[in-house]
Amino acid sequence: MVKKYADLLTSYCLNVKPGQKVLVRTSTLAEPFVKALYASLLKRGAFVEFQLSFEDQETIFYAHAEDAQLEHVSDFYQLAAKNYDKLISIQAPFNLKSTSAVPLDVRMKAQKNMAPTKKIIMDRSANKELEWVLCVYPTQSMAQEAGMSLTDYQDFVYGACLLDHDDPAAAWGSVSTFQQRIVDVLNTKSLIRYVTKGTDISFSTKGRTWINSDGKRNMPSGEVFTSPVEDSVEGVISFSFPSIHGGREITGVRLVVEKGKVVSWTADSGQDYLDYIFTIPGANVFGEAAIGLNDGIQKMTKNILFDEKMGGSIHMAVGASYPETGGKNTSSVHWDMITDMKESGQIFADGELIYEKGSFLF
Repeated sequence: MVKKYADLLTSYCLNVKPGQKVLVRTSTLAEPFVKALYASLLKRGAFVEFQLSFEDQETIFYAHAEDAQLEHVSDFYQLAAKNYDKLISIQAPFNLKSTSAVPLDVRMKAQKNMAPTKKIIMDRSANKELEWVLCVYPTQSMAQEAGMSLTDYQDFVYGACLLDHDDPAAAWGSVSTFQQRIVDVLNTKSLIRYVTKGTDISFSTKGRTWINSDGKRNMPSGEVFTSPVEDSVEGVISFSFPSIHGGREITGVRLVVEKGKVVSWTADSGQDYLDYIFTIPGANVFGEAAIGLNDGIQKMTKNILFDEKMGGSIHMAVGASYPETGGKNTSSVHWDMITDMKESGQIFADGELIYEKGSFLF
């Protein structure tokens, strides 16, 4: 299965070509996958480098790093962001709670200086100078967080990635065709409104582009997304699923938005974290609005890579926009939060009902 997975990344997702420079970032737990990926990349003629983290690396870092070290961004990662052709990031954590005791301001100090490097990656990606993909190698900690055995979680991950198909690339090609039809319709509209229990929020997409997320960047994928016109977002949105960010789980988030700015916010749990996030520049503006379409994902696993793709859901992200959509907001934060649409959800486009209870009407 890992060979199949590796070949999907290097062919369908990234279309790696001879002579291209590829950086692979993951943990040493992903060694079986890394070996298969290395072989696949070499067969395609790539030059490959690795950044591998080890167990307790973050714990040791936060226990001993001084301010200058917290604020330092890897010279090599900056070099790769500016010059490499492909970036492969593989989530393979040892312990998802390893930094939960680290104070918020310390963690954010380490993260905020990443914003310029992230912007370089986004801009180069928008200009088609760089391609990247984010994926998962199943580990025990991820399975535990999802409430599954490791075997069941592996089956879930590989199924969501369509690796149970004889030809996963062809299966993702079919997903791409289906989603493109939705994108083509949405790109003719200029005012979108999400309505469900506790939510009535609208935003302009005039001059913006809806993107077909069909597995080329996220594996798995299965969503369409855009960046709202920054000052156009109005209304209230409540998120029915827990929101995971910075190692914290926040529940019952409700945001009130006026003229594009989040002006008030509440949470059933994690209010202190929400309060802190909205002190960060650019975090009180929406950078993304999206619709989840992957019906193979119906269970909350507390991993946003999967959860935001859940069929019959929508999500919005505060913080950084995606330049390829036309978005202009910049921030060190990009926090996706999800709400269910299957029970009573509706989406209107230019006043017309186009989606109801988890399904498009066209």
